[in-house]
Amino acid sequence: MQDRQDRRVLRNRAALMDAAVRLVTKHGTTALPVGDLADAANVSRQLVYLQFGDRDALLVAAAADLVNRELIPEVSDDAAPHRTRLLAMARHFARHRPFYRAMLTGSCAFPTARALNRLFAGLVTADGLRQVFGDLDDTTAGDLAKLVTGGTGAIVNDWLIDAPDPLDPEELADRLSSLSHLAFGGHPR
Repeated sequence: MQDRQDRRVLRNRAALMDAAVRLVTKHGTTALPVGDLADAANVSRQLVYLQFGDRDALLVAAAADLVNRELIPEVSDDAAPHRTRLLAMARHFARHRPFYRAMLTGSCAFPTARALNRLFAGLVTADGLRQVFGDLDDTTAGDLAKLVTGGTGAIVNDWLIDAPDPLDPEELADRLSSLSHLAFGGHPR
């Protein structure tokens, strides 16, 4: 019985996150009534509050889920060339621009940016930074990883919000690749 309830909870969470991405994309805003999100997921409003606490927490979870499902698997292969991973990231964000633009300019902009930076922080490892910069203590390596992911996030955020349509993923990948080369002396991590 517990297994069936767990599957139902996971199914409802997935339905809510999918509905959140669809509705934010469609309407270009995060200012959506909880009832609209619940209706689109075919669940009760109470379930939104039980599972997420509030609308913004649901929206941030939906953004993190989208990145985890679609983007992280594409960019986490260290064997892939650095520019290939940057291009995959740029294409993902360009493909979902209306969603991310609304998320990064709406009521949950700060928690969205923070959640995305945390997800990407796992891709910049202390060991990778030590290979480039030599012996770094754990605090310095962690701070440097935050600097890299936060700085990259700021560039991507500005591109998503301000760049003219249509977005050019190749151009962003080239910009980020050039910055990586400058920062890491040809050893991007």
